[in-house]
Amino acid sequence: MARPSRCRKICFEPTYDSFIPEGISNGEKIILTLDEYEVIRLIDLNKLTHEQASKQMNISRTTVSEIYEMARYKIANSLVHGRPLLISGGNYQLCQGEQNCLQNCPKRKIHKQQIITKKGVNTMRIAVTYDNGNIFQHFGHTSQFKVYDIENNQIINEQIIDTQGQGHGALATFLNNAQADILICGGIGGGAQNALAQAGIKLFGGVMGNADEAVKAYLNGTLNYNANVQCNHHGHGHSCGGHGHACHEDKHGCSGN
Repeated sequence: MARPSRCRKICFEPTYDSFIPEGISNGEKIILTLDEYEVIRLIDLNKLTHEQASKQMNISRTTVSEIYEMARYKIANSLVHGRPLLISGGNYQLCQGEQNCLQNCPKRKIHKQQIITKKGVNTMRIAVTYDNGNIFQHFGHTSQFKVYDIENNQIINEQIIDTQGQGHGALATFLNNAQADILICGGIGGGAQNALAQAGIKLFGGVMGNADEAVKAYLNGTLNYNANVQCNHHGHGHSCGGHGHACHEDKHGCSGN
């Protein structure tokens, strides 16, 4: 018996759902399903990888690749042969903002109470100051953290959490309540560092670039960070962060020396 198809998460229905060649009102119609449309939007427009798109749509990477191939064939068929293209139907479910995707989802903003997933006993939780895929460079002003749960040196869950207007030292309490074990960030002041130390949260500051890549580097023991990082941002034109040390931590299955 064939396994039932999993319902695909999509962000929203398209604003424009039909494309008809000029001067051709009839002809065989090509139906692009909404899940096919979503895959094209995520990969070709938003430049997500197949793996990233699969996480956002709550399906496997193989399924995303199959949907993507079919969708591109349908679009090419419409363009080359001048056939009307309609976007309709499919096996999908509209996201209500509960997905922790990489987008600035307006639906997420209506959820007043934020639910942070409880981590397992053998899980290490890494929090990263987060802004549109990259590491936000001012810890005290970050509006989001991306949280990664690690078991056996593998990422098993990812979640984006809003700081809900909290800042500076209060964020250490926020991260402690979120059960974070490690913080990766850019610049961070001395007071916040002390608060993190008191909460038992290990700090890797002065890190720049992509958040996902930084976590992978930490797990591989190759994260570049600054053990003496500071952030004195009382004006503009400053820079926070920097590089200097390589991470070789051995905790919960992470790479050791």
